[in-house]
Amino acid sequence: MFLEYSIVMITKNELDVLVEKYETVDFIKDDPVQFPHKFEDKKSIELAGFIASLVAYGSRQQFIKKLNELFDLAEHEPLNFIQNFEPKILGDFNYRFGKPDDFAEIFLILKELYNTSDGLEELFAYGFSQEKMFECVVDYFYSRASEKAKHGFYQMIPNPHNGGAMKRMCMFLRWMVRKGPVDLGIWNFISPSELYIPLDVHVGRISRQTGLLTRKANDFKSVIELTENLKKFCPDDPVKYDFAMFGYGVNNK
Repeated sequence: MFLEYSIVMITKNELDVLVEKYETVDFIKDDPVQFPHKFEDKKSIELAGFIASLVAYGSRQQFIKKLNELFDLAEHEPLNFIQNFEPKILGDFNYRFGKPDDFAEIFLILKELYNTSDGLEELFAYGFSQEKMFECVVDYFYSRASEKAKHGFYQMIPNPHNGGAMKRMCMFLRWMVRKGPVDLGIWNFISPSELYIPLDVHVGRISRQTGLLTRKANDFKSVIELTENLKKFCPDDPVKYDFAMFGYGVNNK
């Protein structure tokens, strides 16, 4: 079986040039990271980022439009919205697989989390301390979901036990942990060196074209392989090359 593309090995210098070009404040306006950037207090930032990451799949234009609608419903106060959430607030709000009941389930669980603990940072930090961060976070949601949680709920909160890439959760962690022109860097329980690259179809294709990934499936084993290869270029901050992957895709359309 032949590959559909030829492999052109990419160098550290080429990747670093792409990061420098694309990791700028101008990146924010067309990316879902724009939503946590609208807020200043820590809990609103992390909630806005988490909510934005849930919906960040499919057409970028469409999911950003839907996120604007959702933040309008929240009156641009994500912490107050979650702490006082009632399902009727959503009306018929939906996005692709996610129906009103699916969003309501997630927001009710977040309501419990923020009204009984220090919120998402505490939950993720606990999972990290147990060396099973994704599993702990997802298990928290799954264990509290009611029978109203349908396919959309599980699409937005995917199960890491299934071996998927966990792309949107990796992206959310990049936003919260890295500090730079784009990423907000408000969490410090984990080092940027311990983050995983957000892997989707486009990043997978580019990584294989540039010799950074050999595995064919876009699963978590590929996430680990790609992240380990990027650590050879920058052990302290491998996921900064997420911007390089974006830039490479722009330059080679």
